[in-house]
Amino acid sequence: MADVESFTLDHTAVRAPYVRLIGVDHGPKGDAISNFDVRFVQPNEGEIPTGGLHTIEHLLASLMRDRMDGIIDISPFGCRTGFHLITWGEPAVADIVAAVRSSLSAIAEEITWEQVPAVDAVSCGNYRDHSLHSAREWSARILEQGISLDPFERVGV
Repeated sequence: MADVESFTLDHTAVRAPYVRLIGVDHGPKGDAISNFDVRFVQPNEGEIPTGGLHTIEHLLASLMRDRMDGIIDISPFGCRTGFHLITWGEPAVADIVAAVRSSLSAIAEEITWEQVPAVDAVSCGNYRDHSLHSAREWSARILEQGISLDPFERVGV
């Protein structure tokens, strides 16, 4: 089986919340694609409930694209402690953190249920499993802790 970078990460050594550049790959024509670990919860110490995580996922899909160019995808980890963020180019970690903070702030303070995208049977594969209440609580908690620019030390929070 192929090696997967996130399976070699020492999950006991990181200090969430943080944003970490996992790596940059270059396509056959030289295009750079960056992969980021956007970790919201300390691994093996907690997890975002599925309803809240699902709603955060839907909101980040739109809010992050409103705040940054070049986003290819933002998808939750199966362990429910954060997200992979895939982008074109090589954006700075600080720029990712700023966009994530702004997005989480909107979720925690501004977003109404009517603004949550894709929460019906036509546009979502599990539309019944959403919780704006949980998404707001977790977004506020993450912002309160601060999002580090370094996965191993609390930097720039």
